[in-house]
Amino acid sequence: MMENCVFCKIVAGEIPSSKVYEDEEAVVFRDIEPKAKIHLLCVPKQHFSSLSELNAARAALLGRMLETIGRHSGEWGLAEGYRLIVNQGAAAGQTVPHLHIHILGGQTLPWE
Repeated sequence: MMENCVFCKIVAGEIPSSKVYEDEEAVVFRDIEPKAKIHLLCVPKQHFSSLSELNAARAALLGRMLETIGRHSGEWGLAEGYRLIVNQGAAAGQTVPHLHIHILGGQTLPWE
C-alpha cells in the first residue's frame, strides 16, 4: 500500500466507496465523477502505477481483472456493451497513479 494513494486507501477501507464487487485481488466500485450512465473502476489491491510496471505476475493479475469484468458485466447493467479504458500518465488523463480500468456503459457511447 502506498501511503498517499487514494485507491490504496479505498482498498484498505479507509475511504468509503460504492463497491459492486470485491475479491482477494481487486475491487470494483462506482466512479465519483462518472463520464457515462454507468462508470465503474476496477482496481487491483496490489499497488503499481502503470502498465510499464507489469511483470508476469501483474500481467496475470490484469488478465484476471479483465475476466472478472467480463463475467460480472451483466450484473452491473452492462449486458448491452461497455468500454474499457486504461489511462497511462497525466498526459493521457490518469489522475490517480495506481493502475485501474475504467468501465463505461449503460448508454450508447460517443466515439470522441
